[in-house]
Amino acid sequence: MGDLPIEPWTWLILGLVLFGLEMVAPGVFLLWLGIAALLTGLIGYALDLSWQAAFVVFALLALASVLVGRALMHRSGPAAPGDLNRRGEALIGRTFVLDQPMVSGEGRIRVDDSVWRVLGPDLPAGAAVRVVRLDGATLVVDSAAPAPGRPSGL
Repeated sequence: MGDLPIEPWTWLILGLVLFGLEMVAPGVFLLWLGIAALLTGLIGYALDLSWQAAFVVFALLALASVLVGRALMHRSGPAAPGDLNRRGEALIGRTFVLDQPMVSGEGRIRVDDSVWRVLGPDLPAGAAVRVVRLDGATLVVDSAAPAPGRPSGL
């Protein structure tokens, strides 16, 4: 058996294939392996690596890029309260005006371009309510007087 025909362009193609797979099945893991493969191809062109050396370079670069990627992802921290999947938490403490009366402890409020289901005391339309907590996708409210001179819900 002769040498394996693994040239630097093979690593470049592998890197592009890994990038393409990352787009199809996103998980941010194949991205780091794709970067390692592309760098291995570039180093292979610059240093004329044997296939054994190229595999070692790829393994080291893959390990390094995954560790750097994990550190970058971890440093970004948890999602901010205003993120799409945690919008309700950002509403806690805010005051809004009921468009319609709350009947039997249930109602709805408009928040920007969304309508939220609310639970709380029976109140007439136009009453100010303050969000006190989140119960799943439902806001729990209590009666609140709007701050003087300030519109509610802003």
